[in-house]
Amino acid sequence: MRRTLVPALLLALAAATAQAQPQVQVPDTTYVPRVAKPAFTKRHPVVMVDEAHHNLFTIAGLYRGLAALLEADGLRVVPGVQPFSRPLLDGCEILVVADASGAERPDVPTARNPAFRPSECDVVRDWVREGGSLLLIADFAPFASAMDSLARRFGVDMGKSYAVDTRRVDPEMNNIGCILYTRALGMLGDHPILRGRDREERIERVTTFSGQSLAGPRGSRGLLRMGPSSWDVPFTQDSRRETDPRARARADTTSVPVTPGSVPATGRLQGLAFAFGRGRVVVLGDGAMLAAQWLLGDEARRRGRDYLPIGLSRPDLDNEQFALNVVRWLGRALD
Repeated sequence: MRRTLVPALLLALAAATAQAQPQVQVPDTTYVPRVAKPAFTKRHPVVMVDEAHHNLFTIAGLYRGLAALLEADGLRVVPGVQPFSRPLLDGCEILVVADASGAERPDVPTARNPAFRPSECDVVRDWVREGGSLLLIADFAPFASAMDSLARRFGVDMGKSYAVDTRRVDPEMNNIGCILYTRALGMLGDHPILRGRDREERIERVTTFSGQSLAGPRGSRGLLRMGPSSWDVPFTQDSRRETDPRARARADTTSVPVTPGSVPATGRLQGLAFAFGRGRVVVLGDGAMLAAQWLLGDEARRRGRDYLPIGLSRPDLDNEQFALNVVRWLGRALD
């Protein structure tokens, strides 16, 4: 599942872009998934990835690695390029909706507007209730606000802030918005997604790359549990800079974020799962954790590296197995 040498031309082009921005995320084009024991060998459910609502993650873009991983597991992955309707949804078994927004550009005020018409939310809810499976993924603003109406159809509360943890930081990323969830620290719940089919598929360590916090409906099961040092930080133009660990060190605020208005997120989640009628739902508060990506920019340069791997591109973590287990549970190959 790992990489060859990074193509020099791609890195040169991406680095030129990174010069103008502190951080740039690009697909890891060297990522090649290898699934030792595919789950879908006799049937091949269709996974539809929504691309009709200004989605940040698409099959040809940042989710190309995820699509390749699911296909290696025996699934069929197709784009959904039309508004949600019952005929459209009846053409798939699993629907993936990741970072939809109300505008083509996520940095304009209208991006926070509802991404879906009320009728679309209703049809997705009814389809899941009658046996469909939904993977709903929403980062912080504007995506959480734009997707709130769909989440509420399933009783899910989206934090809409920037989720951080001042102590459980992924050391590879060196940013309190990148939370390391480990079984050893009790941050992983008890669910088939986290147990897998055998010990080799058991989840021990996964990381998120920023994102938001969540709360689920009664009966939902927490997958990624935020701990006592976690916070919801109001998202502003400066919030990423303000939550940088170096900024905290300068301000001597190692126990709380420096942004005014931050509230404790203890007990909230960045991943949850539940049954809904005859269907199944998984909600994640971060999309990058399921993407095969490189992060280019300031942090990589400070370490004398061309890039930092994110999500599926991290061989030292279980994000890849977590992605497989999530979709296997949704596809009823894992119980």
